[in-house]
Amino acid sequence: ARLFRELETWIGALTGFDAVSLQPNAGSQGEYAGLMAIRGYHQANGQGHRDVCLIPSSAHGTNPASAVMLGLEVVVVQCDEKGNIRVDDLEAKAEKYKDRLSALMVTYPSTHGVFEEAIDRITGIVHEYGVQVYMDCANLNAMVGLIRPADIGADVCHLNLHKTFCIPHGGGGPGMGPIACRAHLAPHLPGHEQVDQGGRTGGAVSAAPWGSASILPISWAYIAMCGPDGLAMATQVAILNANYIAKRLAPHYPVLYTGKSGYNAHECIIDLRPLKAWVAVDDVAKRLMDYGFHAPTMSFPVVGTLMVEPTESESKAELDRFCEAMIGIAGEIAAVREGRADPSDNPLRNAPHTAAAVCANEWKHPYGREEAAFPAPWTREHKYWPFVARVDNAYGDRNLICSCDAWPHTA
Repeated sequence: ARLFRELETWIGALTGFDAVSLQPNAGSQGEYAGLMAIRGYHQANGQGHRDVCLIPSSAHGTNPASAVMLGLEVVVVQCDEKGNIRVDDLEAKAEKYKDRLSALMVTYPSTHGVFEEAIDRITGIVHEYGVQVYMDCANLNAMVGLIRPADIGADVCHLNLHKTFCIPHGGGGPGMGPIACRAHLAPHLPGHEQVDQGGRTGGAVSAAPWGSASILPISWAYIAMCGPDGLAMATQVAILNANYIAKRLAPHYPVLYTGKSGYNAHECIIDLRPLKAWVAVDDVAKRLMDYGFHAPTMSFPVVGTLMVEPTESESKAELDRFCEAMIGIAGEIAAVREGRADPSDNPLRNAPHTAAAVCANEWKHPYGREEAAFPAPWTREHKYWPFVARVDNAYGDRNLICSCDAWPHTA
């Protein structure tokens, strides 16, 4: 119990909020719990009719899903060509739905990898209509120790302990998505049927009162060992790493969004759409496997792009290897564009190359085996061999095959 209390206190200090619930097991569950608290607050104030949630077009996909699950009507707010929320569109829609507005869900920094320039004005506009601001802090890695959600107008937020606070993100979980909020929302945080949660009236969102409690010591130890200065430095390095990649790749690929200063937050979006006449984003993602990298997030939040989020954890040597891989791929794209490589039979189109394919007696491609398997010097020293060659993703999605045993009545 002491560990829970201390972790709640630290999360409250880092976010600027008054109350914390450790119950949600994921960011999406945290969104749901936060919106439940907002709904409970409105109902307690005799405004249960508020049923509209404003969500920017740049939002994480779980945002509208969480709102719809709670019975809210989602109204999308448009973004401008720089990736920022269009304040004029927000004002127009806030005025149109003013009698029904419940919440604004906003991701900060935005999913476009920029710090929303007008965030104070955005939260101020909706607060004038009695709206509560839910801040999706999945990108808190660009904020910890530098700025707090409460300081820029948020009323409630979730944070992913499995992203920002050291709990492993891969392998399918478990995750943790605690929420933190202002005092007026605290009574409506998730309660629990068996374990008292301080009189909180919100319904439980997890079977256990403190979610996946067995992994909470990881975040507790991380925060305790880093301290305020270490956490701030991790944030600064995460931002620095993302901008290092963006600047190194800018001569070879367009970087889709940047802030007014020309810099990104903790992630950058590499735009491959101008190259679609010669290569698809899938080709680049698959080719990265030959260089020893798992592809970054593909076609989100913008189709035809790669979103790169290096975090603070990667060394400069690893960042350089990734940049050199992307620059090498840019050269392969140029070879196709300039007619030096077959447009339908080249290392990009056929990636990834397995050991079985490279070692086979027969090799029918116009490029060599060495170019296929060892496109960069470091791949000879520590080669990762993909186990499966190119898969037709679209075909698999559209032609589902049941691999289970046939049922008697269908045989």
